[in-house]
Amino acid sequence: METDRDQTAIDTLRFLAVDMVEAAQSGHPGAPMGQAPMAFVLWSRFLRFDPDRPDWPDRDRFVLSCGHASALLYGLLHLAGFDLPIEELRQFRQLGSQTPGHPENFLTPGVETTTGPLGQGFGNAVGMALAREKLAERYSLEDGPLFDHRIWVLASDGDLMEGVASEAASLAGHLELGCLNVLYDSNRITIDGATDLTFSENVPGRFEAYGWHTEEVTDGNDLGAIDAALEAAAREDGRPSLILVRTHIGYGSPNKQDTASAHGAPLGADEVRRTKEALGWPPEETFRVPKEARMAFAPARKRGSGLADRWEERLTRFRKEIPDRSRELERRLARELPAAWDEDLPSFEVGSSLATRKASGAVLQSVAGPLPELVGGSADLSGSNKTLINDGGDFSARNRGGRNLRFGVREHAMGAILNGMALSGLFRPYGGTFLIFSDYLRPTIRLAALMGLPVLYVFTHDSIFLGEDGPTHQPISQLPGLRAIPGLVTLRPADAWETRAAWRIALTRTRGPTALCLTRQKIPVLAETGERADGGVAHGGYVLADAPGGEPDLILLATGSEVWVCLEARRRLAEEGVGTRVVSLPSWELFEEQDREYRERVLPRGVTRRLAVEAAAPLGWERYTGPGGAIHGQDGFGASAPWEDLAQRFGFTPEAVAEAARRLLG
Repeated sequence: METDRDQTAIDTLRFLAVDMVEAAQSGHPGAPMGQAPMAFVLWSRFLRFDPDRPDWPDRDRFVLSCGHASALLYGLLHLAGFDLPIEELRQFRQLGSQTPGHPENFLTPGVETTTGPLGQGFGNAVGMALAREKLAERYSLEDGPLFDHRIWVLASDGDLMEGVASEAASLAGHLELGCLNVLYDSNRITIDGATDLTFSENVPGRFEAYGWHTEEVTDGNDLGAIDAALEAAAREDGRPSLILVRTHIGYGSPNKQDTASAHGAPLGADEVRRTKEALGWPPEETFRVPKEARMAFAPARKRGSGLADRWEERLTRFRKEIPDRSRELERRLARELPAAWDEDLPSFEVGSSLATRKASGAVLQSVAGPLPELVGGSADLSGSNKTLINDGGDFSARNRGGRNLRFGVREHAMGAILNGMALSGLFRPYGGTFLIFSDYLRPTIRLAALMGLPVLYVFTHDSIFLGEDGPTHQPISQLPGLRAIPGLVTLRPADAWETRAAWRIALTRTRGPTALCLTRQKIPVLAETGERADGGVAHGGYVLADAPGGEPDLILLATGSEVWVCLEARRRLAEEGVGTRVVSLPSWELFEEQDREYRERVLPRGVTRRLAVEAAAPLGWERYTGPGGAIHGQDGFGASAPWEDLAQRFGFTPEAVAEAARRLLG
């Protein structure tokens, strides 16, 4: 099985990683040294890729879930012929390089997803597999699906300790995602020492209980055994596969192999020399790449190029034989929306009362038809979040065409899976839960923002006014927390019309995630919004009602369910001769994108008496209230009671807001 060329390629991968970490004086050499043989077998004999067409839609996906082993991935990409020159490897972890400390998919050709926080890549891979199954069902020729790629993951002990991986693995087994294959690098070492300090479970047994097919390779240097296990996984279509591979962290290092000191620090010059001597590598050379190492990857590169060519031929056939579905696919590949996708958006009766979560559900039904790429669900709260697509069917092991995703009580996995689906570029995934539980998927929201993925979050029950469930379920700090994530657009609409506008914004954004924060309780459908909401929400904030002549004494700023309260307070103040402007500010991020002239038209510098009203922690509002203003927020936890009683108790009534305004005016 093994040839001298194979061993040369494996040792090249090992010592490129060692040299990268040594040059940077930072990084993780140990994992790549042990993982190199399995990674080489996968990339050279199984993985379908074409470095000249790194975005080929039907390529296999390789996910390095243990992102700290990034030096291994960069070595693989370099040897396999991707546009990652050796100079970039020499600049490992340096400012401006394409080889950051953890892989970033938007920075380095061939990197499929941004990993580093352990378990996240595993969850992304489940989303990629789910996306592949849906694509295979929707786009198919008589002789088979247009999409039949596989998802390959390299995961570590740490990945499989994380809860997100357990959540995602459980769902993957239930859904029988047979295109998903995970190589589990069991080197039995973590930062603190041996894994038996904290981790003694039977991992294959756990995955078998999840419904996975499992294999075990007892020697991570046995290329034949690795090949056989990968072949068995590749033949398995009815279950995801886990291949446990026993490896040695820091393999070949005389003093650091199988120790925690090989995990996250350079080996040191003396130990590098000793290791190279032990494995028969020239100790005086750094970043050595023998031609045999490149040649070892040449057959895989040629095979991948041929597969990509044949896929293009099948795509041409698909265009001719199924033109309507082909045009849809081309549009999705271009990440474009169809013409008139929003022509049937619902209207709402002014003067009626409607929870914004219900308005959101109505908008979802209206756009689901023209947007087959819109797929999603909730974490066991679909009835509350209003996230089910009517007649969409449930995605399952028996129904790959279902559009409703049942995530179960797995918020963290839901977020990671949504990211994986979005990474395909062919879906607009959405996921719902209560706003309070956004904390459970916060790491995945952050990564979606970092990667610029157009994921949509439907967060309902957005304030203390969810009522009787009490303070355990009432979000206080979540709104300012979401606003603190760079690249995330948070929208808290004031009524049904603003909710409709918020959905339009979310679906037209091509980069970055969007969070909708929606009410459980009914609130008025406002006469002041209507069709005006489209432009106003797109600008992030707008003047909803103004003082006579447009010269206010006071500005009331609010979001969501507090906007109608401010409108009522304005009417009371008007009776007292106070000219009041009400500004709806549903998205701070979009408002900040507007030019200075627009922002100052909404919030004139000369009007310093400003009162911000929001049933959430007041953090951040000072940027809009200024030194002459005040913030009427929620400083403590809520209570269990009907929402109307809570409004009275915590001062979110028209009377209370008017009184706060009077105090501000003196």
